[in-house]
Amino acid sequence: MTDQPLIFEKRPDGVAVLRLNRPDIHNAFDEKLIADLSAVFKKLAQDDSVRVLLLTSEGKSFSAGADLDWMRRMAASGEHENFTDALALTDMMEALDRLPMPVVARVQGAAMGGGVGLVACCDIAIAADSATFAFSEVRLGIIPAAISPYAVRAIGTRQARRYFLTGERFDAATALQLGLVHEVVPADQLDATVDGVLDAILKSGPEATRAAKDLVHLVDGLEFDGNLRRETALRIGRIRASKEGREGLSAFLEKRKPAWVKE
Repeated sequence: MTDQPLIFEKRPDGVAVLRLNRPDIHNAFDEKLIADLSAVFKKLAQDDSVRVLLLTSEGKSFSAGADLDWMRRMAASGEHENFTDALALTDMMEALDRLPMPVVARVQGAAMGGGVGLVACCDIAIAADSATFAFSEVRLGIIPAAISPYAVRAIGTRQARRYFLTGERFDAATALQLGLVHEVVPADQLDATVDGVLDAILKSGPEATRAAKDLVHLVDGLEFDGNLRRETALRIGRIRASKEGREGLSAFLEKRKPAWVKE
């Protein structure tokens, strides 16, 4: 199976599953995997039939970050080559972060360096209690630059000033406290918990979940002034008057399931 580094499945219920499949090297990524991930994310961004994306991985680790062979090649390259290579990584992270549908991360084992970046880019992250994390770049004499916008947004500036600088490992309970993950469960309950989150998303309006995600991107960090008040009012007015909005309200008043909820 390891000759296929990514496994993609699109289920009939609207759930897409993207699985990192390099368990022999702890799902570390190189320039090829980064390019493949970017291509999948950009294609998914155009697919309105996908309700939610589950990002998961095979083996003991979620992702160990950078592949050792890739790092060796980059260490032997010049500044321009490293800049170009880093741009590809930032492009991949942004493509994941900006996917229009909800993205759920299922985290087992180790998530290191860029692997933590993947987690931070997802909308919802569920971790096994055995998972471990680290912004390990400084231990290698480099910095977590490509993932920093997403990681700092997730854990805040104060915590980033500790964990970016020390590179120390922290456990799932600490990741929960920091805000990097949303829930920590025993490993044998991880799949059931993730399934529950996916089911909750599927019960929500398909257009509404995408609009709600875009709304978070809009308001994050903005001052709540007249322009933002007008924009938020326009958005709720538009979706209330939409076919989905009318169906959701009608279903609620008629005490029935909306059309998008499958029996």
